[in-house]
Amino acid sequence: MNFGNQTLVNELFFTGFPQSLHMRILLFIGFLLIYIMTMLGNSFLICTVILSPPLHTAMYYFLCNLSFIDLFYSSTSVPKVLFDVFSKQRRISVTGCLTQVYFGLIVGSTECVLLAVMAYDRYIAICFPLYYTVIMSWRTCKYITIIMWSGNIIINVVPPILKPYVFCRGNQVNHFACEILVLLELMCGDISFYKLTIFIGSLFVLFFPFVFIVLSYICIIISVLKINSADGRSKAFSTCASHLTVVCMLYGTNMTTYMGQGKKYSTDIKKYISIIYGVVTPVLNPFIYSLRNNEVKTAFRKILTRYSASRSL
Repeated sequence: MNFGNQTLVNELFFTGFPQSLHMRILLFIGFLLIYIMTMLGNSFLICTVILSPPLHTAMYYFLCNLSFIDLFYSSTSVPKVLFDVFSKQRRISVTGCLTQVYFGLIVGSTECVLLAVMAYDRYIAICFPLYYTVIMSWRTCKYITIIMWSGNIIINVVPPILKPYVFCRGNQVNHFACEILVLLELMCGDISFYKLTIFIGSLFVLFFPFVFIVLSYICIIISVLKINSADGRSKAFSTCASHLTVVCMLYGTNMTTYMGQGKKYSTDIKKYISIIYGVVTPVLNPFIYSLRNNEVKTAFRKILTRYSASRSL
């Protein structure tokens, strides 16, 4: 591969956030609190589900997967951001940056597909309640998990293997973390291959899952409206409200970013949009699913009761 007189880049530098000391202090405190809450909230949800046999169902199995993804996803970028807030040179090696990109894409795309799987789970639970345990068996859940993770690894890892990323158009990244669309501006040669693979990948992990979620909820709404009891309708809708909240936040921001490649990505607006799906969503998920879920709150109270009883012995 010949790039003429162009110099290949070995290190990248983030532009980050505004440089005033007051703003950097506020950002550091904000990101640190959010990261701590993300770790605690998602760990709490995982532990509650694991320690509560009544929650050992497909719905909470996928919820545990979501919390694990949020723990991993947040950890790919936030610790580096915290380190860089007060750093004069917010540098990262190309290898470190690409590692961050790969893990971020794999985990982020898996979360999008997982939300579609969770919509299907709610569709079966509400529309076919008598067959729920048969259709959403543990064996089915495990197969879905394997296919989901392996599929997203293939989608995100194979393209750069076929055509490795090489940077020679500067080393300034207009972001606070490594985002693939920002890095495209620094890549050598023709980047149409990368844009095409990102667009195709977005169809499979964003557009098609989103359409599937919409269709699932249309079926759910039709089924719920047939319920005679007002309490029954309210309970059915409440089980889906949390999931819809997460879907709107995650898909709205990701589709704006990854399916709108025609617009220049490296702008402050889209840089701050990425905070929503990369930082805010992981911290909100456990609170949305636990505070609005009576089963999770009841299970947590039972765990506390058992723990208190064991301490008193």
